Amino acid sequence: MRAVLIIETSTEAASIALAVDGEIVAERGFVSDRRHNALLFEPLAEIMEIHGGKSFDAVLVGSGPGSYSGTRVGIAVAQGAALVAGCDAVAVPSILAVPEALAEGQCLAVGDARRGSFWFAKIGEGRLLDGPILTDAIGLDSAVRQAREAGVSVFSMDRFRDREIPFALPTAIGLWQAWQNATPQDRAIWRGRIPQPIYLALPHITASKKATYGS
Repeated sequence: MRAVLIIETSTEAASIALAVDGEIVAERGFVSDRRHNALLFEPLAEIMEIHGGKSFDAVLVGSGPGSYSGTRVGIAVAQGAALVAGCDAVAVPSILAVPEALAEGQCLAVGDARRGSFWFAKIGEGRLLDGPILTDAIGLDSAVRQAREAGVSVFSMDRFRDREIPFALPTAIGLWQAWQNATPQDRAIWRGRIPQPIYLALPHITASKKATYGS
C-alpha cells in the first residue's frame, strides 16, 4: 500500500489521516455529537488537497463498536472514496486503535450498549481475541473484576459515571498502527469482508401492522 486514506468516526472524536509509503503525512480531527455527516467532509477535503488530488491504494475505516450512526457515516464515506479510487475499502475494529490495545500485552475493552446492556472484548498483542460480547451490568462488573485480578488493564470508549474505568478513544493514526501491527491472516480476513459496523446484537425489526378491512 503506497497511499492509504484512514477514517475513524466511531466516537464523538473523529479523525482522518493520510499514510504515504508507510508513514503518516497528515491528520485532521474534529469533535461532534451525532453530526459526523455534516462535519466530515471539510477535513476530508483538506486531506485530499494535501494529497494533491491523487488516488489511493486503499481506504481503511474504523468499524467500532461505537456510535452506530457515526460508524455508518465513516464506512459510507470510505466506500465512496474507494469506489472513486478503484481500490478496496477495509474495515478495521476501532477498539484496536486505542493506546491500550496497541501496547504489548492484554487488555479488556468495555462499552455501553444502551438499554441496560453492556459489552466487553478481550484484546491481546494488538489482536481481538474474543468478543465483543453482549452482557448485563452484573456480567460487565464480573468481567472487569476478573481482568483486574489477572493484572489486565481495562478501558472504555464510553464515559462511565458510576464505574472507575479509564476512558480512551481510537484515532485514525491508531487505526493505521493497528493495521500495520496486524497479522497477514487478520488483514486477509478484514479485506475479505464487506465493510460494516460491528453489531452488538441483531437489528431490531418491528413487524408492519396489517390493515384490517370490513371492521
